This record gives sequence, C-alpha cells and structure tokens, in this order.
Amino acid sequence: MEALILDIQRMSTEDGPGLRTTVFFKGCNLACGWCHNPESISFKPDLNWYMNKCINCDSCKDICPNGVLIKDESGVHFKDRSKCLTCGKCVDECPGAGIELKGKKISVEKLKNELLKDRAYFGHDGGVTLSGGEVMMQPQAATELAKLLKADGVSVAIDTAGCYAWSLLESILPYADIFLYDLKIFDADAHKKHTRVDNAHILDNYKRLIATGARVWVRTPLIAGATDGEDNIKAIAEFLRDNGLPERWELCTFNNLCKDKYTRLDLDWEYKAHEKTKKSYAEKLKETAQKYVPCAVYSGVTTE
Repeated sequence: MEALILDIQRMSTEDGPGLRTTVFFKGCNLACGWCHNPESISFKPDLNWYMNKCINCDSCKDICPNGVLIKDESGVHFKDRSKCLTCGKCVDECPGAGIELKGKKISVEKLKNELLKDRAYFGHDGGVTLSGGEVMMQPQAATELAKLLKADGVSVAIDTAGCYAWSLLESILPYADIFLYDLKIFDADAHKKHTRVDNAHILDNYKRLIATGARVWVRTPLIAGATDGEDNIKAIAEFLRDNGLPERWELCTFNNLCKDKYTRLDLDWEYKAHEKTKKSYAEKLKETAQKYVPCAVYSGVTTE
C-alpha cells in the first residue's frame, strides 16, 4: 500500500501535544481561500519553481517533453501547467535546484520506518501527527500507517477538517490517540463561500467523535473577513458547549508568510495583502470564546 506524501516535518511543537513528527498527506477536498499550504490541495504531484535559484541555463526548458516551460524577458517559467506530466525530468536536470516536485508516493511500511527514526525524542506525550491536505482523503493508507505506528507504541494524532463520511473517521478511531479537529466557520452558507464545501459532515462528525470519548483539540484559524468575526466565534463556542467540549480549543493566528508558495505554483492568493491578526483583537475573541468554552486559548499556531 502506498501514500502520496507532501513532506515530513520533524521536531514540531504545533501539531498536537509534545514534540512530534508530522507527515503531510497530499490532497484536500476543501479549497479554503486563505490556505497556508496550497501545494497540499491537489491530489497529484506539483512542480514548484524557485525564481531566486534559476540560473537561466535553459536545461529544464530543453528537456521538457511537452514544452510546458518557456523563457522570456522575465526568465524561465511555466507556459501551461495543465500540460505538465510531472515526470520530474526538469527537476533532475536543473543544476540550481530551482524546480522541486512536491508530492511523492511511498509505501506505508517504508514511511512507518522513516517516522520511527524519531521516536527517541517523542517523550511521554509526543508522537506522530498525520496531517495534510486532508489526511482522510487517503483513508486506507492513513489507517494502515496509524495502525502500524500504534503497534510500535507511538502516539498518533490525526489533523483533520472532518469533511467526509463518518465511516472514514470511525475506521481510524482505534489507532488514534488524539484528533486535531478544524472548525473554521459555523454558518453553512459562509462556510461554503470561503471553503467551497458545506459543513454538515464536519459538524456531525464532531458530535459523533466527541460521543466516542475521543481526545479532541479543536482549532479555528483567525482569518479577517472570513472566520474572525465575533458572531462566528460565538456560534462555534455555543456549538461546542451544546455538543461536547474538547480538551482544548485553539484560536490560531493567520499570517501571510506563505505568499511565496502561491508564486511558486503560479497562483494568485486573495489573502496576500491581509495582515496578521492583532494580538489585542485575538485576546478579545478568546474572551468571547471562554464565556462558553473555558478551554479556549489564543495560539500562535498557523493552521490551514
């Protein structure tokens, strides 16, 4: 069994309790306008082009079988990404490492062995976090990996937006020690406007997950004009109060440090001019949240 993996991040303190190694699965069924990891959305590998590393040698352009890469006064760039085969020939040929292929297939067994190399620093409360993209868009690989890690005594966290059938979440439940569960927007219409999907599954799956007694941390990104309204925070808080409180509710800071990722993918980012949420306003939202959910905290963690 194979998984399509975007990256592995070690020594993370932002993806659950303790020190963790986070493996990012590629592919997401949400399309949040503010996404900090646009390279994680597609369900196939993507090419990232780094302009600052390009030495204008034409090597990538000359070897491209579909003529996807061209050169003009601005340098080498993609003419039409839709024709890219993601064959990786340009990556191998580039002497300046100016092109990177994001997303590779790896067997679940090999991935498990790679992750186990880090177990020495996990301690009593750390472990491995399966994230994305949306990790549960590769449910068989994710569940098998969680099962293998659990068998080796490693704590497993699942970072998810919960937008899928309950049966997928239920399948991984026996092998997960904690869930990092995104609740972004409570209003259904607003949720669909900003993420392109309805939130019915998300809210229903949260209720079911809490009912199982699972350990859950809820995370809400603070996005100006989308999620950071007091009405939204209050609505989520009332939902949590009425349907089961999580262990922790993180209100997460937005930042625009990912804007270069959009440039590397030839994408325009609608939130590139947005500023980081001011601490004073975030603290105000935290106070609103704590009226209903005492475990709410303001976190510097950046989430999708």
